Amino acid sequence: MAIATLLPATTAFIQRAPRMLIGAEWVEAADGQTMPLRNPATGEQLCVVPRATVDDVDRAVLAARQAFDDSPWSRTRPRERQNLLWKLADLMQRDAELLAQLECLNNGKSAAVAQVMDVQLAIDFLRYMAGWATKIEGSSVEVSVPLMPDQQFHSFIRREAVGVIGAIVAWNFPLLLACWKLGPALATGCTVVLKPADETPLTALKLAELVQEAGYPDGVFNLVTGTGITAGSALTRNPLVDKLTFTGSTAVGKEIGKIAMDSMTRVTLELGGKSPTIVMADADLGSAAAGAASAIFFNQGQVCCAGSRLYVQRKHFDNVVADIAGIANAMKLGSGLDTSVDMGPLISARQQERVWRYIEMGRDSGATIACGGEQFGPGYFVKPTVIVDVDQQHSLVQEEIFGPVLVAIPFDDEADALRMANDSPYGLGASIWSNDLAAVHRMIPRIKSGSVWVNCHSALDPALPFGGYKMSGVGREMGYAAIEHYTELKSVLIKL
Repeated sequence: MAIATLLPATTAFIQRAPRMLIGAEWVEAADGQTMPLRNPATGEQLCVVPRATVDDVDRAVLAARQAFDDSPWSRTRPRERQNLLWKLADLMQRDAELLAQLECLNNGKSAAVAQVMDVQLAIDFLRYMAGWATKIEGSSVEVSVPLMPDQQFHSFIRREAVGVIGAIVAWNFPLLLACWKLGPALATGCTVVLKPADETPLTALKLAELVQEAGYPDGVFNLVTGTGITAGSALTRNPLVDKLTFTGSTAVGKEIGKIAMDSMTRVTLELGGKSPTIVMADADLGSAAAGAASAIFFNQGQVCCAGSRLYVQRKHFDNVVADIAGIANAMKLGSGLDTSVDMGPLISARQQERVWRYIEMGRDSGATIACGGEQFGPGYFVKPTVIVDVDQQHSLVQEEIFGPVLVAIPFDDEADALRMANDSPYGLGASIWSNDLAAVHRMIPRIKSGSVWVNCHSALDPALPFGGYKMSGVGREMGYAAIEHYTELKSVLIKL
């Protein structure tokens, strides 16, 4: 066992007094209430953070409103916004190991993996978005205005910051998801109130410190910690918020969308998934098995686009399933601070119980547990599990489990694979494993999902928009599409 030693800065951070950032001040909750955070690897209490009240959220939104409307931020030029984002990314690079350890304590994931993936991807994304700050542009238009045939006009289209952003993020990639929302907001000149997931505010709290250190004006970035029921709901309903951006469950996202429509608040929703992994007969089967295992077991299966449904051409089905089961059985589970560990714990006892209920549901319905199917503690561990002999309409296939549970089903031909892949209320991601480019290009446009990966899965890049079809959400994160979602278009017509 090779347990990483916590940095003194990490220990000091989790021992600090519970505070959140509103305007220029680090404050307690208005009523002094706190809520505990637990280490997923042990179940023990780690620290406490403020439990924000509705009044706290309203004060944070007002600070963001004033910063957008009245502060120097509203007059900041594109080059300055670019340089501030670069500065923030540089500070995150400096503190990458600290952020990774906080993410491990936050979430249970490997600190080593978090540093090279979660933290580095967040840094890369902020740097990518910094480049867009100086490239936001409108256009001039030659207009006709038929009702005024004898007049001359000058007409142009402006792209302007949408305003105050209410951002609510999930617990599976707390830092990365926060940066996916913060990057385009700051690049375009918006202001932000961030509400991290109840379970995982640590890296968001550190991010708030770094935003201040980078030199952003007071009120541009505000952070409230607390429950979704109180703080999240208050942020969603606040009339001074111009846009809501949410990453989380489809059920909660639908409620946020309904509330947003009452006030016509702009909204983007990155929601659940049940992504298919399709292995064609001509694929490199060894690579496909390893890729399918990674697609579902990475981050303990707590990934919105996890490859949780495996479809393998029938003649290779048993061999591919056996290879994946072999990979799963060889995985070492334990604390994310242990560098020899392959998979950490689930986020909470509640999530462990949810995943376990699905496994038991499979057993009760006569499905075969090819490997795994066990849970243990202390901490919130579920062994990587592969389930076969399941009907396409079973809840295991149709519902998002959000854990290390793979359901595998054979198919006969391309049409059969496409039918089953699309037979889902979700449409976030999909992967095709094949060396037949003609087949791949036939299949890509017929798969109803926001991303299709070929011979890989969940491969993300800041330049590629990410989001879903169907119940997987509305709008896109990353790429230029994110800039579009954080801006409004204004048409201007001047009669000369």
